Amino acid sequence: MLKTRVITAVALLVILLSILAFDSFPVLAIAVSIFFALAVWESLRLFGSKQPLPGAVMWSIAFIFMAFKGIFSQNALLFGLCTLIWAVRLAPSLAIGLPPLGSIGNRVLNGIYGITIFGCFAAILVLFKHSALYLFSVMAVVWIADIGAYFTGKAFGKHKLAPAISPGKSWEGAIGGWIFVLAFSTATILFPLSNDLFPVRLQTKFGWPGFLIVMSLLVGASIIGDLFESQLKRRANMKDSSKLLPGHGGILDRIDALIPTLPIAVLFNSWL
Repeated sequence: MLKTRVITAVALLVILLSILAFDSFPVLAIAVSIFFALAVWESLRLFGSKQPLPGAVMWSIAFIFMAFKGIFSQNALLFGLCTLIWAVRLAPSLAIGLPPLGSIGNRVLNGIYGITIFGCFAAILVLFKHSALYLFSVMAVVWIADIGAYFTGKAFGKHKLAPAISPGKSWEGAIGGWIFVLAFSTATILFPLSNDLFPVRLQTKFGWPGFLIVMSLLVGASIIGDLFESQLKRRANMKDSSKLLPGHGGILDRIDALIPTLPIAVLFNSWL
């Protein structure tokens, strides 16, 4: 299982780096649109949709149209809306629970979660327009938090973070992921390979206190995104969002932490 997981992870990284190496917005937009369609299909399944494919197609047509029209980069309204949705509805669900499948509340939640997925993939395109390296430096924050949390949790995890939602996650793992991110980001600032990295520009603009606050916010958002998707899977009685990625599950299983994080990064990027 671990071998399959590693092979899939390496393959995904190679695909991502290859796409970024083209440094072509149309190439990235097409690739992002494909992954967006698959993510929406998985999300609709988690919300109990009987026909997830037509819904995924409709969402994808709207995404492709807006991507090639350049609508995403014209204002920050979409990304502010995504952040607001997480703050007032999705994050609180970790404490108050989810509405029953088939209810009106579930359909409403389905729609607003779809907006946040839309915003996540739109944020990828916006950050790429800054530069491919800049986009990679933002996504790396989430990946490092996830890796740090996994290994720290395995080694020291004793206190459950959300036992009713995801029994495998611990407070020690979450803190370990946060420390990993701060350590890595600090290293990129003290020994910069490029000044065009998100942590470097963040520290330059806001200083060390602002850097600490924003990076902590991104790590916290990534944890919430991960837990929310786990909550959806538990309600739907599904181990993974799909079987598209051997050893990993589905697309949502790989991007759940990015969904709330990337729109926040775009908002800060507009101030940088």
